[in-house]
Amino acid sequence: MSIPANSVRIALAVVGLAGVAGAAPSPTAEQIIAKARSYLGSEAALTAVNSVRFVGTMESEEASPQGPRKVSSPIEIIFQKPYRQRILLTTANAIQTTGLDDYDGWQRVQERSPAGRWRLALLQPEMIKKLRANTWENLSFYQGIEKRGGSVQVVGPATVDGVATVKVIFVHEPGITFTRYFDADTGRLILTETDRGDRIREEDDIMVEGVRFPRKVTSVSTTTDAAGKPVESRTVIIFDRVTVNETFPDSDFEMPMTPPAPAPEPAVETPSVVPPPAGTPPAAPAATPPAVSP
Repeated sequence: MSIPANSVRIALAVVGLAGVAGAAPSPTAEQIIAKARSYLGSEAALTAVNSVRFVGTMESEEASPQGPRKVSSPIEIIFQKPYRQRILLTTANAIQTTGLDDYDGWQRVQERSPAGRWRLALLQPEMIKKLRANTWENLSFYQGIEKRGGSVQVVGPATVDGVATVKVIFVHEPGITFTRYFDADTGRLILTETDRGDRIREEDDIMVEGVRFPRKVTSVSTTTDAAGKPVESRTVIIFDRVTVNETFPDSDFEMPMTPPAPAPEPAVETPSVVPPPAGTPPAAPAATPPAVSP
């Protein structure tokens, strides 16, 4: 028995509709963020966070006549709403403090020598924008970027380290982005990529006041050597302690007073911690710390 052509078209249309009806709709940005926040803690716990302090050790490599050697340095990172940040890094030769006080950014480097000489550098506007974005990433827990003029772009499924993830880009403005890969099932952050190409991974957890923070943050950046070959640089920060909602004096973030002096030398690079949040984590003076993403 022959089937009329129009019946075939109707049958194919029905099959097509059935396929569409059976396919799971792609998650929206709101749904992805809600799942990621739920993994970190309850809405009440996340909303209550006004400041975070991370205390730990930064492990990196530096060149020596005998080849690369590992160096460990104490580090403290403070984020406070709305846009305050301070990073204190103590190395064998200097104490380096990077500060953000809303739209003011600065870096102070003091030698660890009998002379105790120090210098103060003012950060350029582009770096201040990056520090503000990084501060938001570490205190917002992914929510509300539209209120600061940014946007969220859902790219779609991606596999990272064998895990099915959803790729989402948090755009603060052109040139300041945090690309995050969330576990499609749990909402756990698997990987963060910065606009500079740094790749930031978080391991283990520290639960504080009902909020999940990373205990270990590894940032990998790629540069080129004298021969033009790509070289990976790895920085690891292990946090011993995380505290939330401490009250910090204004002086912790305000630019130090200094008498008139010659133009400051270029600022020493700050490690790519982030998160930092968010995660990132990242070479420019006072590089943004990772989105120590929640």
